[in-house]
Amino acid sequence: MRARLREKWAALPRWARWVLALYIAGFAEGTGDYVRWMTRGGIHAYASSYPQVPLQAFFVTLIVLDPLAVVLLALVLRAGIWLACGVMVLDIAANWAGNWSRVQHRPNGLLLDAPWLITLFGLFVLASATPMLRLTKNRAIPLPQH
Repeated sequence: MRARLREKWAALPRWARWVLALYIAGFAEGTGDYVRWMTRGGIHAYASSYPQVPLQAFFVTLIVLDPLAVVLLALVLRAGIWLACGVMVLDIAANWAGNWSRVQHRPNGLLLDAPWLITLFGLFVLASATPMLRLTKNRAIPLPQH
């Protein structure tokens, strides 16, 4: 399986390996961030920053979805790219919705309060998704034959 996975990564163009590596790094960093939040406040870790319960619930689910994206992307599976896109669309929307009142009340602090890094990473994921999906269309890892 490792050899096949190595072959799968090696068969990708250099730019695609970099894109996947950036995806993986971004979602791994997100995983670490959510783990830090959860160890500090448990299931209610986001209550003080995001009073909206649906946003809190979404951020709690990211402790599962982000590492799942890392695994699927590392396996060069299309499902990982689709999951990355879905998570980032929701993450961008949730962060802007949750931070909007702070952005409005502190326009001078826009660069500090606005979720720019998440937005930039999300736009990168979305902009690169179509070529990555095309490239990975027929690159499934064959299951071992018994």
